[in-house]
Amino acid sequence: MGLLSLFSCFSKPDAGVNRFLMTTTFNIMGEHCHHFSLAEIQSSLTNAKKSLVIGEDSFGVVYKGYLNKGATAVAIKWFNKGSLSGLSESQLKNEVLFLCQLHHPNIMPVIGFCIERYRHLILLHEYMFNGSLNDHLHHTNNHKFVPLSWERRLRICIGVARGLHYLHTGGMCSVIHNFFKTQYILLDQNWEPKISGLLLSKRGGVDVASSSLVARNHDTFAYCDPEYAASGILTVKSNVFSFGVVLLEVLSAKQARELYLERVKNPNYSVELHAEKIVDPFIKSKIAPDCWKTFIDITERCLHKQGTERPNMGEVEMQLELALQLQQKSQTYVDCNLDFVQTV
Repeated sequence: MGLLSLFSCFSKPDAGVNRFLMTTTFNIMGEHCHHFSLAEIQSSLTNAKKSLVIGEDSFGVVYKGYLNKGATAVAIKWFNKGSLSGLSESQLKNEVLFLCQLHHPNIMPVIGFCIERYRHLILLHEYMFNGSLNDHLHHTNNHKFVPLSWERRLRICIGVARGLHYLHTGGMCSVIHNFFKTQYILLDQNWEPKISGLLLSKRGGVDVASSSLVARNHDTFAYCDPEYAASGILTVKSNVFSFGVVLLEVLSAKQARELYLERVKNPNYSVELHAEKIVDPFIKSKIAPDCWKTFIDITERCLHKQGTERPNMGEVEMQLELALQLQQKSQTYVDCNLDFVQTV
């Protein structure tokens, strides 16, 4: 991690250090990703029409743009004016610098940025050919819907678990996603998931997101850890709970808010007892029994009301990999028997 990230994790620099950091920030950022001018960004969106809008949230709009004279497609997140009003310019640069330093196959890389007199914040990411996981589970965002097989869903969940595990344990300080949900799980052309939406993530003991910023993201309530909702204290186990909601969403193809209402209506809610009623009909007959048991067990544990009883993401990752192995083993057995029948 770079200089600013080191200080944000472990100490609060004095005014002299802050001045030094500010004079070197853009140089450090430029080493990790490209600093675009506003004119370059606007050029990449020349003749942009509404059809080029590929996403939107409470912070801003995501456009599809092109670099290198149209040869390279990119996703351009243009933040709304005022959406980051709780941050100073130095904090904003710190945030962007931090994002530029995250490197993992399942984390969305920042390939460029634009900050001009604090009036504009623009981030450039790789363009994700297959949209978001949310698109394919719920047919949203006018994206070409592809029904996901059970094995593909498992592989996507494993990739996401690896990405969260990296965020929690892979650096000098833990990184906690503030607004984790299926809209922020993007899929490349090979269906490999990339976690996005990490601006304003919590790092170590320093929470850079103000309560007002969290409040504006009311659409994330269905993924919210009950302990976080009650105390305002965000921990890695808060992400584990949110991921448990994602696992249930993947299994059922139901909207998270619908799953949330089902949970709150029943104080004795049990994933194990309820899962068979809500499983997506498209995959219901295709899940191996041992795989089902392993998947339901880890989902139930992720959704435990008490954070201390939830597993860490490393364990979640291992259990999901086991579920995939059990699914593949079962499929191999079926295929072998089919070959036997055909040869008789």
